[in-house]
Amino acid sequence: MAKGYQTQDLKQKLVEVLSNSKTGLSGVEISEKLGINRVTMTKYLNIFATEGMLRQKNIGNVNLWFIEEGTEQFEFPDDYFHVKTKYLELLTSINEQKVYNLIRNCIHSNANTTKLMTEVILPAIESVQELFEQGKISKSEEKLLGQIISSSIQMLNLITTEINPRKNVIIISADSKSALIAESASASFHSEGWNVSSLGDMSDAIDVIFDLDLQQFLGKVWTKKNGIMIIVIFSETDEGLKFFSQAVNSVKEKFGKNLNLVLCSKIKKNTLAKADLIADNLETVLQWSETTFEHSIP
Repeated sequence: MAKGYQTQDLKQKLVEVLSNSKTGLSGVEISEKLGINRVTMTKYLNIFATEGMLRQKNIGNVNLWFIEEGTEQFEFPDDYFHVKTKYLELLTSINEQKVYNLIRNCIHSNANTTKLMTEVILPAIESVQELFEQGKISKSEEKLLGQIISSSIQMLNLITTEINPRKNVIIISADSKSALIAESASASFHSEGWNVSSLGDMSDAIDVIFDLDLQQFLGKVWTKKNGIMIIVIFSETDEGLKFFSQAVNSVKEKFGKNLNLVLCSKIKKNTLAKADLIADNLETVLQWSETTFEHSIP
């Protein structure tokens, strides 16, 4: 690219140039201001428009480009705390569109998905739960805020990533309270190149035949037992941890040493459930999973 701009640099320059123009600029004008070949510039303008960063308007025979309302560039890692504060503020004021614009701006600014999960999304989930438990928001409002958070996570989960077929993970929530945390984990694993099977809230699967169901499922999603498979269980209760850990442990022999079980819960110190790892936070789970995969490579 001309002038040695990287994609992120180009986005920053476009925001600066177009933010200073209330009437929009043509592709030719943008090319001249940035010193970039017109054909190359047109290609990137169309890409950024598809991403939702820019919009195009035809006026007569001229195509003018505008920055989308609410577009903002961040500097990471410095701005994670700023985004955390702003996300919670917009979320609790139920400013849904601005919440999504904020996440979109983070994506345009090349934020790390896992850092967004651990620094922004998970603290927001905890804050909403606390507000509900303190009686500061109703059940209906808690439900709506949860849906907005879930949609935010899905936006990040749609980022294209090269998947390693040797890195496999199944993510289960043992109860409805853990569902959003499990969604966050799915997006984080996906961003790190894992082949993710996200099963969501599986509390309705707690019965005597779940181990058979799990065995059949593993046979379909891990057909050649390629690489490793990690099953991660998120639970708010010891009962959920024990049930799902027993089900997984009962089928581990059939699938070999490369099948691993991880339990993630705040009650890990008191649980009697058995697993390859028992953790109380997502970062530990992700780090352990990457290390386990690296050690599995011949």
